[in-house]
Amino acid sequence: MELLSPTDSIFLIGESREHPMHVGALQLFDPPANGPDGFVHELYEQVTALTDFSPMFRKRPATLLGGIANIGWTVDDDVDVSYHLRRSALPTPGRIRDLLELISRLHSTLLDRHHPLWEAHVIEGLPEGRFAVYTKMHHSLVDGVSALKLTMRALSDDPDDTELRVPWALPARTSKRPAVEGPGLLRTIAGTVGSVAGLAPSTVKLANAALIEQQLTLPFTAPRTMFNVKIGGARRFAAQSWPFERIQRVKAAAGVTVNDVVLAMCAGALRAYLIEQNALPDAPLISMVPVNMRSDGDSSAGGNMVGTVLCSLATDVEDPGHRLEAISASMRGNKEVFASLPRTEALALSALMIAPLGLGAVPGYVAAAPPPFNVVISNVPGPRQPMYWCGARMSGDYPVSIVMDNLALNITLVSNDKNLDFGLIGCRRSVPHLQRLLGHLEDSLADLERAFGV
Repeated sequence: MELLSPTDSIFLIGESREHPMHVGALQLFDPPANGPDGFVHELYEQVTALTDFSPMFRKRPATLLGGIANIGWTVDDDVDVSYHLRRSALPTPGRIRDLLELISRLHSTLLDRHHPLWEAHVIEGLPEGRFAVYTKMHHSLVDGVSALKLTMRALSDDPDDTELRVPWALPARTSKRPAVEGPGLLRTIAGTVGSVAGLAPSTVKLANAALIEQQLTLPFTAPRTMFNVKIGGARRFAAQSWPFERIQRVKAAAGVTVNDVVLAMCAGALRAYLIEQNALPDAPLISMVPVNMRSDGDSSAGGNMVGTVLCSLATDVEDPGHRLEAISASMRGNKEVFASLPRTEALALSALMIAPLGLGAVPGYVAAAPPPFNVVISNVPGPRQPMYWCGARMSGDYPVSIVMDNLALNITLVSNDKNLDFGLIGCRRSVPHLQRLLGHLEDSLADLERAFGV
């Protein structure tokens, strides 16, 4: 049996029918130009024969001593590929809205803990022979960055590469670093406590940045919004791509980062959406922005190693140009504080930033306390060249993330070839007409282009 880290176990402990704790991705593929008529059927049949599962895809939660759960993994030696790999077809004429509605339903259901915690769905019925693959994995197994890297390893940048690879049957990557014995339970707990205690030497520095220099955005400074409520179990998913070149032109003209432009694009869309709902607060919305804290040596490992920065979205600012400048200043100040900390302390500070989300299960807490932040906006780096699966070109790669009590909306995007692919997931009850945010995102980007003359 393998023990879970405290961070990974939180995703199991906090899971319920209203709070599925898995991350997913929707990939769209164009069939090969010279592929057979039954290309997707043949591909599915070949995939079902790949049953040499890597260790990550054989894990399921263990129960110790007759009742203690959520602290360890057991290994399933008889994985049923027909259970984990599923085939679906959209109704004619195979509209994208039908595909997104299907993903909304699939992402709303819990993974069965009696099986390894993952599923893959091959979805046919799109026009012109296109097809989709939706995968989901429990967040206790993998974070978004690791999941993307794993998926990309199954693809190729060569359109003539016909070797079939799937994430669950990839060979382990060899490491040049010496093997290190895995931590025991006491060592893992001690390491976590030590990380938090390690913040003590930096307390004066953090307090100075937060209270005097005002560089550090802290939890509980966000206004209450329609996104910060108790949620139900049903989800709604929306997705769209934007040319990366458009964002780069605004970046160059404004003298900011790509992520600053993405945040401003989202801020303008959220402002317009909330105005449409008669729900825009006077104070600016605060976004939690995940930051990858893996080194090159551990970039393909499982588990979670993501830091968090809080950023003011300046949704109280009407002018899009001034809003971008305010967002850039907020991100710059917060990142400077984190950059001054060792990685262990930065991870511990990140954990403290998001810890209030765990209080959402306390009766009455969400209604009584101010939200720690309003929304999550995550920008995950992906491939900057076309990618192929057995000759089928991946035309879209849309992340499908997690929402929870006090955080009913998540916006995650991935760079894919010449595009940025946005995936929006929200509580179906709490975020009405989620798809309208896609139109507001386009309008917001156009406003930024006009503001900077590009």
